[in-house]
Amino acid sequence: MDLYVISGVTGMTGNELARKQTAAGHRVIGFDNFFASSIETVEDLLPHELFCFHEYDLNCPEQMRQLKEQVGQERKACGKLIYINCAAVVHTEHFYHVNRTFETNVLGMKAFLDQAVGLHADIFINCSTSEVYSMNSWEEGGVSEADYITMANAEHSQRTSYAAGKLMTEFFMKDAVLGQKIKGCSIRFANVYSKKELYPKHIIPHILNQLKEHEGKVELLENSKVNYRTFLHNEDSCSAVIALIGEESALDGSVYNVATEEEISIIDLVKLCAEKAGIEHPQITFQGYRESDPVRRLLNTEKIRTRTGWKPCITLDRGIEMCLEENER
Repeated sequence: MDLYVISGVTGMTGNELARKQTAAGHRVIGFDNFFASSIETVEDLLPHELFCFHEYDLNCPEQMRQLKEQVGQERKACGKLIYINCAAVVHTEHFYHVNRTFETNVLGMKAFLDQAVGLHADIFINCSTSEVYSMNSWEEGGVSEADYITMANAEHSQRTSYAAGKLMTEFFMKDAVLGQKIKGCSIRFANVYSKKELYPKHIIPHILNQLKEHEGKVELLENSKVNYRTFLHNEDSCSAVIALIGEESALDGSVYNVATEEEISIIDLVKLCAEKAGIEHPQITFQGYRESDPVRRLLNTEKIRTRTGWKPCITLDRGIEMCLEENER
């Protein structure tokens, strides 16, 4: 039995990781402050004897001290100690608020990594973001981890502060591995969605919520007239984390793109969601504009596929069906 410590455990990737690892017989200590999620996503896990949940804030030193003390005591009865940082200020509306993203995504991550190193943890997985590609978000075949990054600057948009912060965490991760303090890697996820996502902040739950609440009408930003995206179901983001943990040679401080290749326009996404919901001829209106919003974001995932054999299993069609099935319960 290994011991997993997961920040942001009620978030999209975190809750599925906790579910999968407890089912596999591992101990999971998870925490969240519900900034962008809810206890409801792990309600089914709360009675599980292998799952321990705390309403902790990554940026609260006293709570992190208590966590470190508990992990230090429990690790004696476990095999490997594995830290996974899923905490992040993830909703796009917060990307433009520098302090919010810096405190959690940079300072919080570094403190969490330092705790793992101090406890001599075996592995640290750093969940980063495809936002680091900023305005250079696609090439033929998708951008790869080795491509140079072109970001919007401070004169253009505050949004890039989120990307720059996440990029900094990747340097922290690489530095810790190069210093032989721990094994681990960073993951650049692209547009993760979940059937358990309760707040319609991201585009898929926003569309589904609008279709349901406004009788087939959906309001989008002006950017959506030209934007294309790929979407990754959280069960696939979770399986990518597990695949990397299980492949020691991959834990060399590297960065891994994790995404699907099913690119779709936002307009066609609305049509697909409407079709799955049994709504004909959805009505789309446009209002508002988001700065530094790339037209496309297509990631090359050859690196993780080659090193671990991982590949996404849930198509966008099936993923939207799963979201609708969950909403009908």
